Amino acid sequence: MLLFLVVALIITVVVLAYLPTEWKIKNKGISPERATAMRESFNGPHELFKASDGETLFLRRWMPDTIAQVKKDVAVLIFHGFTAYSGPYSMGGDPISKGGYNVFGLDYRGHGLSGGNRGDSPGKDRWIGDLTDAVKYVKSLGFSKVVVLGHSLGVAAAMCAADSVPDEIAGLVLLSGAYEGRKGLNKPISFFQKSKLISSAILRPSYRAVEYYREGMTVTEDTLFNFRYTPRFVTMLDVKKLRLPSTLHIPVLVGAGEKDELFEVEKVREFYDLVPGDKKEFRIMKNATHAKIPVECWEEIVQWLNRNYSS
Repeated sequence: MLLFLVVALIITVVVLAYLPTEWKIKNKGISPERATAMRESFNGPHELFKASDGETLFLRRWMPDTIAQVKKDVAVLIFHGFTAYSGPYSMGGDPISKGGYNVFGLDYRGHGLSGGNRGDSPGKDRWIGDLTDAVKYVKSLGFSKVVVLGHSLGVAAAMCAADSVPDEIAGLVLLSGAYEGRKGLNKPISFFQKSKLISSAILRPSYRAVEYYREGMTVTEDTLFNFRYTPRFVTMLDVKKLRLPSTLHIPVLVGAGEKDELFEVEKVREFYDLVPGDKKEFRIMKNATHAKIPVECWEEIVQWLNRNYSS
């Protein structure tokens, strides 16, 4: 009887793992091979570097027309949000570079023009390793001060990097992130869906079985966006347990979008209250939604950079 139950369980897991998924979003993204081809043909300002395990990672670059002497050693490194890549962050890269700073935007492994299985990472340690490799690479280009700017998921990325290599980071800008999102955004998944995801995670850890979807969201046709992820990517971080080092003594700017549909301003302020140190600032970004931040807000970030790094 026990053997029968074990066999039945194994069969059920296999069937659930390989059962076709019904996707709500038609944008299925691109293959790793297509990402490589697009990277090789990309002719805009960028950098390529090897992560410590040999994977190729892509850094988009926004360069100022002129650089004041006091700003030449400062670089801003952008960590992007969930589903995104560095391209849409021209909304910040352009105004910050116009403010006289060199700006870089990392495409996470499996995102944008970086290498790797789409929407995937082998695990938390590898993901953090990529982030710290990016910080160190930017420093190797001659920038002694690297300010990490994280947006949405990028806030978690920035916190992980700051915890891993605190002495390599000169400042943090943390936008549109909190420990708790608005209530009711995501409906609980069914027991069947949970079983299917667990089965897929066990038997096909590199298969993108998780779809990022919420009612009312805008779906771009840009195929460099990821809307499908592996279970191991979406479960590798317990965001609520992330904390910045208590010994942090660098400038930190936390920004909350006035019209952010994912995070309430009050929840972002609660996150801000847990940021250590006496060099922190909190700012409400006027007319900013979660993914669209007006140029005026980025210009205020340039002013913050000027006060902390070029005075």
